[in-house]
Amino acid sequence: MGAAALQALHPPVSVILDRERLAAFEMDAYIQKRALPLAAVLPDDESQVQAVVKALKATGTPIVSRGAGTGISGGATPTPDSVVLALSKMRRIVEIDRNARLAVVEPGVRNLAVSEAAEPAGLFFAPDPSSQSISSIGGNVAENAGGIHCLKYGLTVHNVVGVRVIDGDGDCLEIGGRSLDSAGYDLLAVMTGSEGNLGVVTQATLRLLPRPEVTETLLAAFDSATEAAECVGSIIGAGIVPAALEMMDRVVIEAVERSMHLGLPKCQALLLVEVDGIAEEATDMRARVEALLHESGAREVRTASDEAERANLWKARKGAFAALAMMYPDYYTMDGAIPRRALPQVLDRIYELANEAGLVVGNVFHAGDGNLHPCLFYDGTKPGELERSEALGGRILELCIDVGGTITGEHGVGLEKLKQMCSQFREPEIAAFHDVKHAFDPAGILNPGKAVPTLKRCAEWGGLHVRAGRLPHPDIPRF
Repeated sequence: MGAAALQALHPPVSVILDRERLAAFEMDAYIQKRALPLAAVLPDDESQVQAVVKALKATGTPIVSRGAGTGISGGATPTPDSVVLALSKMRRIVEIDRNARLAVVEPGVRNLAVSEAAEPAGLFFAPDPSSQSISSIGGNVAENAGGIHCLKYGLTVHNVVGVRVIDGDGDCLEIGGRSLDSAGYDLLAVMTGSEGNLGVVTQATLRLLPRPEVTETLLAAFDSATEAAECVGSIIGAGIVPAALEMMDRVVIEAVERSMHLGLPKCQALLLVEVDGIAEEATDMRARVEALLHESGAREVRTASDEAERANLWKARKGAFAALAMMYPDYYTMDGAIPRRALPQVLDRIYELANEAGLVVGNVFHAGDGNLHPCLFYDGTKPGELERSEALGGRILELCIDVGGTITGEHGVGLEKLKQMCSQFREPEIAAFHDVKHAFDPAGILNPGKAVPTLKRCAEWGGLHVRAGRLPHPDIPRF
């Protein structure tokens, strides 16, 4: 019925119906769950998006909006009765405003393409997820993507000043804009990170920043992950805010080295620290960071001598997930955020939980802002291993809650973390989330079943109110 409504649209819109081509839309990068949608539609512009939403609302057909499919929490996983609204054809950079330091782009524009277009003006777009060469701005807004430099420059929500969206009724809403502030509730923050539940992004106005005069990048090797984690606290505690502060443990280092042969030190953990700014500021911060690295027990510290060496260091970090995929049969990456002070104890506890489960976990993550990305390895050909790894992932997320953190820092909830939403939030909070969704999507057709569980499902899982009764690990401080 929904497919027939799409085929009846005038002017016609590109619709995919055959099963072989639909297979490309059955999942995002969260490969543990997949389903073949009823159809996929690829609009050319905002008017076609609006027409599609109105047509599908009239038939009650669920709509799953999709960017580049790089999300790893199942946010773009369809259901058999849904239509995938793929926005990849909408990739115009409408404007680069040098004076206002703004970019106006369609949702299918690649993250990296924004900075490339802004480079002649001496500007860049700060959020830089590891998938930035292919991930799209619409997806970045939907998931509130972060990236390596989010410690200093913030997440997507801090770098978007306005969006145009089509809500569940097919109406076009313009939220935010070019001004510094706007009257009324902060609906822009509500929309950013809403995972397609509240509207389909058709245009985004992005904040651009001046490129720093000088950038200094350091690599430090440690004999234990605990030492490296404690050093993170020392750097931030000294009042230094690096542009980036990343960590990789031994499992990840070895995978990267086997895959790319970059000459990384043999050690238990690496910290990758980047500072930037005007020349005097960057030089001073580099010297202070280098001293703190040595004081914290780093047995080797390298400083990139030129842009080529700096790019090589970042190649190790940005290529880590691809390297891990080559070394292990199957894996998936979790995403939780914790207070920085709890980082050493939480890492120790993650390794304990992995040993108890009989599984290997590697850690590569945004250490500076406590955004963890444990990589859980399993063999999908062995019965029960996927389920065992999912159970371990759930325990890690609950550990994040226990220390005063949250179950996602930048990947979103999607399908992956629905159970843990019931642990993090109480019944009135989840009910409020549903009230917000109903305001934007009365018929409930936009990406249903994602991001926020129903109260009934929480009751079935026995998750509600668990937060109040769970006791944290005795060695981990609660905040």
